Amino acid sequence: MITTEQKALVKATVPFLKEQGLVLTKHFYARMFAANPELKHVFNMGNQSNGRQQMALAMAVLAYAENIDDPSVLLPVVGGIGQKHVSVGIRPEYYGIVGLHLLAAIKEVVGAGATDELMEAWAVAYWQLADLMSGHEASLYRDRVAQQGGWSGWRPFKISKKVVESNEITSFYLHPADGGKVADFKPGQYISVRIYIPALDLYQPRQYSLSVAPNGEYYRISVKREQAENTDPNGIVSNRLHDDFEVGDTIDVSAPAGDFVLQESDRPVVFISGGVGQTPLMAMMENLAAKGDGLDVTWIHGCKGEESHAFKAMHDAWADGSQTINSHIFYDQADEAALGNGYYQGWVDLDRVSTSLKQEADFYLCGPKPFIERHYAVLVDKGIKRTSIFFEEFGPQSLQLN
Repeated sequence: MITTEQKALVKATVPFLKEQGLVLTKHFYARMFAANPELKHVFNMGNQSNGRQQMALAMAVLAYAENIDDPSVLLPVVGGIGQKHVSVGIRPEYYGIVGLHLLAAIKEVVGAGATDELMEAWAVAYWQLADLMSGHEASLYRDRVAQQGGWSGWRPFKISKKVVESNEITSFYLHPADGGKVADFKPGQYISVRIYIPALDLYQPRQYSLSVAPNGEYYRISVKREQAENTDPNGIVSNRLHDDFEVGDTIDVSAPAGDFVLQESDRPVVFISGGVGQTPLMAMMENLAAKGDGLDVTWIHGCKGEESHAFKAMHDAWADGSQTINSHIFYDQADEAALGNGYYQGWVDLDRVSTSLKQEADFYLCGPKPFIERHYAVLVDKGIKRTSIFFEEFGPQSLQLN
């Protein structure tokens, strides 16, 4: 149990963490991968190369130090991180490795100020957090294997169908290679896939939202081809999936995870997405459309243009076949012939569709980080309650808007 004195020592490092937190986490990851290169198969090396993972960890360490008196306020964040951990197979024993190198990194970066008392305080604080995380993750693993068709770890799936949805996005239909059932999931959740990357000589995991409603038979992921060259870890998995994997090939898949899910509610629903951010919302929308209970739904989506508009035919069918679904599609660039009847020129602009933004609705946001931040702020300015706004940030968790 951490003492009052130790909490004070941890809180005293907050100014340092605000100023040097990113230096610390960069040093930590470099140290850990040098000593334990096998962990490169577990971590997304794209997020290592672009700095997002280091930044996310720096923010998490700072938040923990700031809230050391009452870590329970971080439970929503812990929940999201735990979901991502179990999706790539993080196990309790990994916390020993992380703790070893994180504490060593603190001592090395802080230097002469890292007294024995400070290091002991951080060691107690770290293991308090590690116990909280590993305990939460153990319950997630138990829940996964307890349900019909559930499993833990990696399971081979065959690509049964590959469908080009736009000039950037391709869907992969995945059936279990063992012929068994698939675990059910909540609309909005994701799976991790793991494939071998010859250019890196590594297995690499990536998380992709399930873009189809639960059906008990297969999963569908819809993957955007990211720009990448040579051995750049950013985009190397999506390009390999697009170029090298065909029907009949096998990939490793983890059980569904994630806490960005469709709420059990009879309130109106507003979906707001940018680019491939529509994928988790597709599962939610399909689920609502299948129920056919006349729920008031607004679909707001933005992308580069008609050629980049994945699932366009399905969007149009939803809008044309229902009196309760309002569709608003924004194209960055578009011919005049493509506009009108719910199609707009320019970036997503909520002011142009403000009559569809009902105060009593639940709002679901998904897209790039700036997209989420911008439209979250607009909704709050319009008087929407923060508790009615749900969002998913792809990649390491860094947004804490609620």
